[in-house]
Amino acid sequence: MISPKTPSSPADAWITSTLLADSGALPLASRLRTLTPGLRLAGPALTVHVPAGDNLAIHAALSRARPGDVLVIDGQAHLERALMGGIMSTQAKAAGVAGVVIDGAMRDVAELPAIGLPAFACGVHPAGPHKAGPGRVGHPVHCAGVEVRPGDWIFGDDDGVVVVPAARREQIVAAAGAKLAREQARLAAIARGELVAAWLADALAAGGVEFADDTAR
Repeated sequence: MISPKTPSSPADAWITSTLLADSGALPLASRLRTLTPGLRLAGPALTVHVPAGDNLAIHAALSRARPGDVLVIDGQAHLERALMGGIMSTQAKAAGVAGVVIDGAMRDVAELPAIGLPAFACGVHPAGPHKAGPGRVGHPVHCAGVEVRPGDWIFGDDDGVVVVPAARREQIVAAAGAKLAREQARLAAIARGELVAAWLADALAAGGVEFADDTAR
């Protein structure tokens, strides 16, 4: 089993999106899915807003990105033109970008595993983007239903992407560590043969769950 260290960062190896989501992090909408299964991303948000189907501001963001940044792109959920593909993903990886989260489409997905850049998007489309602008870099954006501010911590894995607001980072990571400890305790109880959780009877009574008469089974 994983044993969490003293929580210090959402990038710690024991962290998962599910632990964070259960501990106060903000989950992005389920339309956002990984295009690089098995790759995790974690890092501070570099936010980008673009018009539907236009990626000029993403090029601007890449020119300013710092190693470890996660590009969080509000593409307005437009899926008829890809905002990034293999070339830009290669550039992002070379610049040290930790990953990309796009409320929109990507392309060249067959190249992404070899590039090694964790990528999350809402869809895939072969058509490329316009480069006319306008756009914004480094301003708060709404991405997949969540407001993301520059510097908020972004974490993504095969279960999805969550946002850890910068002001609540320590609190949420500590709560995730406590949640992991509770989950490990429950797994240990199951291994001992305790197949019914101790809290279940009270919760069933409070929730009004009814069972059919056993004789009718």
